[in-house]
Amino acid sequence: MQLCIFEDNLAGSLEPLIYTRGVFDLICGSSSLKEKILRCYPGVRYSLHCRDYIVPIIKEKNPGININQIDEDSCLFINSRVIADNNFASVIPLNDSDKIYIKDEIVIAARLSGNNLREFKRHLNTLPDPSLFPSIRKEKVEVRVVKFIWDIFKEHNAELITDLDVVRKDDLSGTAIEGVHLINKENIFIGANTIIKPGVVLDASNGPIYIGSKSVIYPNSVIIGPVYIGNSTLIKSLAKIYENVSIGDVCKVGGEVEDAIIMSYSNKQHDGFIGHAYLGSWINLGADTNCSDLRNNYGFVKSYVQGELINTKTQFLGLIMGDHSKSGINTMFNTGSVVGVSCNIYGSGFPNKNIPSFTWGGKDDLQTYEIEKCLDTAKVVMARRKIEFTKSDEALLRKIFEITKNERMKIGLTA
Repeated sequence: MQLCIFEDNLAGSLEPLIYTRGVFDLICGSSSLKEKILRCYPGVRYSLHCRDYIVPIIKEKNPGININQIDEDSCLFINSRVIADNNFASVIPLNDSDKIYIKDEIVIAARLSGNNLREFKRHLNTLPDPSLFPSIRKEKVEVRVVKFIWDIFKEHNAELITDLDVVRKDDLSGTAIEGVHLINKENIFIGANTIIKPGVVLDASNGPIYIGSKSVIYPNSVIIGPVYIGNSTLIKSLAKIYENVSIGDVCKVGGEVEDAIIMSYSNKQHDGFIGHAYLGSWINLGADTNCSDLRNNYGFVKSYVQGELINTKTQFLGLIMGDHSKSGINTMFNTGSVVGVSCNIYGSGFPNKNIPSFTWGGKDDLQTYEIEKCLDTAKVVMARRKIEFTKSDEALLRKIFEITKNERMKIGLTA
């Protein structure tokens, strides 16, 4: 039995973060949606199914894994938007008869073999929708599913705590030197060769704190769990990292951060607040960049999904920003702002809440960010982290520039 984690035809509701990665690579807690699924089926042979234009980059990041290809005679397909609980495999067993698992008309999983699988494989050149699955027995299940980015925040606290139970098995030989204040010490986990300077407060009263290997925490920072900090990441002096924060590898973070996910290779080094925010990779927020995550009237936040303004039915939502985007000093982002891929935002006042990919400017003057300049910047930024900017990276950004031209034209920019 093979397992296939697939993107479905609703993947677009998770833009702009999924322009540059598979839905299964989105982070909730400290691990990806893919990692949560695979933990439920240890040792299983698996493949990934995704949009055609991201296949080259997914292959680069998943060597030896089949992409958009099923080799076995039977396969359990699992929707990549699932947040898998520890008991997920008991709800959807790997080996059983052919069956489709449904929640709210969403195909959560499908176990197919023989003729059923052969028929379905004829549609593997597209993102599956419910009509493409064969007419076989269906079962309703209650599982957690991500429809919009803010759904991740609803599960983030519980997932951080669950994930940190898993990573505790890693090499945790690091120690805090004299002058570091550890509260609820048994719930604090420090990776090898990590340096924590005097005056740092690590408070794990409300949840665990995990700091990966080769990271540095500068003096007089405060970190309140649950918090995950990856490998080779720098936390600047006087940083205030509050509950429910997940920071990836090779990041630089300072100022005030709360209820946020910062993916690897992104920087928010300086003073300024971000909360209920989701930042992709290769982002740099200039000094004193702030985002609002609560409306003044405490009402539900409205945000943009694929260019349409919708009511999120949530009270807290800050900044959602795609890969390779930047903000200038003193930039202010309104509640529920969405910034696409490879944007450069600066200037006084609040910019638009919906900023399409490859946009340059601020509140009063937006223009299209030329693709060649974007590529040049990306090469320089990645080289600073000794990461090669590959032909697949270039092809991906060029493709995103092409498929987002209508978004820019909608707000009056050139394609």
